[in-house]
Amino acid sequence: MRKTLWVCVCFVLLTAVLVACGEKSQEEVVQELDKKLQEMDTYKANATMTLVTGEEPRTYDVEIWHMQNEKNKYYKVNLQNENEKQNQMIIRNDDGVFVLTPALNKSFRFQSDWPNNNSQVYLYESLISDILMDADRTFAAHEGNYVFETKTNYQNKHLNHQEIVIDAKTLHPHTVKIYDSDFQLLVTVDFTSFDEDVTFDVNDFDTDKNMAGAEAEMAATTPEEKEEEMTSSHSFEVVYPSFEPQGTSLEDTQEETTEDGKKVVLSFTGDKPFTIIQQTERAEEVATSVPMGVGEPVDLGFTIGILTEDSLTWHDQGIEFFLASSELTKEEMTAIARSMNHSTATVK
Repeated sequence: MRKTLWVCVCFVLLTAVLVACGEKSQEEVVQELDKKLQEMDTYKANATMTLVTGEEPRTYDVEIWHMQNEKNKYYKVNLQNENEKQNQMIIRNDDGVFVLTPALNKSFRFQSDWPNNNSQVYLYESLISDILMDADRTFAAHEGNYVFETKTNYQNKHLNHQEIVIDAKTLHPHTVKIYDSDFQLLVTVDFTSFDEDVTFDVNDFDTDKNMAGAEAEMAATTPEEKEEEMTSSHSFEVVYPSFEPQGTSLEDTQEETTEDGKKVVLSFTGDKPFTIIQQTERAEEVATSVPMGVGEPVDLGFTIGILTEDSLTWHDQGIEFFLASSELTKEEMTAIARSMNHSTATVK
């Protein structure tokens, strides 16, 4: 009897030890992530973002700075494609939200709630919020990481669901994979570094300071390289959208030559008419800030676009694109622009 009782006591104690040393439950991990999100005031991260929506994957280096205080939330997101000279920055500071294109010496300024209006795949707080807000999320612990599968809240509705991998020790982001509704992989983000112990100043998010710094980095481009880039863009091939809203079609194409190079106007008529202007992009002689009013940066996959209520502007491979319509929704405008990626669109 005593032997049986002793065996039972040992079993209970062993079970308690195993439970105490066991893996954390989903609820415990979610609570820790929520606490981390509330307590984190600054971070600096580096990542590689790979887009597999075109014929060939395109990889971007992404650098993210974030700071918040009682006054505001500050961001700097620097995106650079290793095969392209032109990089872009998204900055949020006390003056608004900006998209900087240093190669053109130009910035666009918005009145915007970015990044709160949609999820951003490279922002830690967006990923954690997606986890916290999805009651139907799935959870697993695997090889020192926590793996969540959640719904998405991206501007691109083809980004249907995502797998978010979090380091179990630090709760820092490890990888993100985003899939369409057919479980085809569209985007992968690999975080190569993540540091909470970083000190920023409000001036680190100043647009003039960041524009000057980016231009200094580009100063290594030789005059011959700049001339070659400008010459190639002056005689560009016209890009046509592979997506058109139902009941709308191309009616007219007009081409002219300006002092800056080629300019093409595509006119679409039907239920939802719109116009697309393509022209050789031109660098400003001095730093220029273009006020856009109410609007927001929009991720087109291959570049960052400038979206307002009735227009969308973007730059790609030396060409400036401008889409205008009073009939299209923002979702339709971004869908048209995404279909004009050089690697997937019709080019003539």
